[in-house]
Amino acid sequence: MPPMYERFGKRLLDVVAALLLLPLLTPVFLLVALAVWLRLGRPLLFVQPRAGLRGRPFTLLKFRSMAPGAAPDSERLTGFGRALRASGLDELPQLVNVLRGEMSLVGPRPLPLGYLAFYSARQAQRLRVRPGLLGPGVAAGRNAVAWPQRLELGADYAAGPLRLRRDLMLAARSLLVLLRGQGHAAPGHATMPPLEGRPLPPDGELKRPEA
Repeated sequence: MPPMYERFGKRLLDVVAALLLLPLLTPVFLLVALAVWLRLGRPLLFVQPRAGLRGRPFTLLKFRSMAPGAAPDSERLTGFGRALRASGLDELPQLVNVLRGEMSLVGPRPLPLGYLAFYSARQAQRLRVRPGLLGPGVAAGRNAVAWPQRLELGADYAAGPLRLRRDLMLAARSLLVLLRGQGHAAPGHATMPPLEGRPLPPDGELKRPEA
């Protein structure tokens, strides 16, 4: 039988933390929303279907960091957008995803639905847990980490058992990476290249997944 934290504690911690953080961070939400509106206009939010627990789709929420259009990411990503992505503040709306039960505070980052068909059996194990706002991929360096390692880190995390101590360590390491502004883009890219060069379906603002 899975440990109590895995069965009940992890979800309870997610709910309590999201309920505390959402009102606490309201001023930050408002400031980021105002900055996005002034620099990029409307809409303020980027939404895209992502694969959640057991591969079920959900709508991921983020503050928008790119200009609209079909141009390459490097052309749509302004200095403001790069700074926003580096800070990780664009990810704050995912606390709503956490509260709704679509994500966890800690877990493998949610990836686009178009990748499901390309996972190996080992890589598909990442779908055994809710995707996370923070987690092994973020702690290891976000988009600076190559796809094979990122997918292996997610699979290793999901293989469990899930433990509070490990989640706390991953959260702390993830926050340190975010505070340093590290890994918001893959080396030589504006964001993150597709998984092994496979194209993504046109189901959102971005043509690339994000950390």
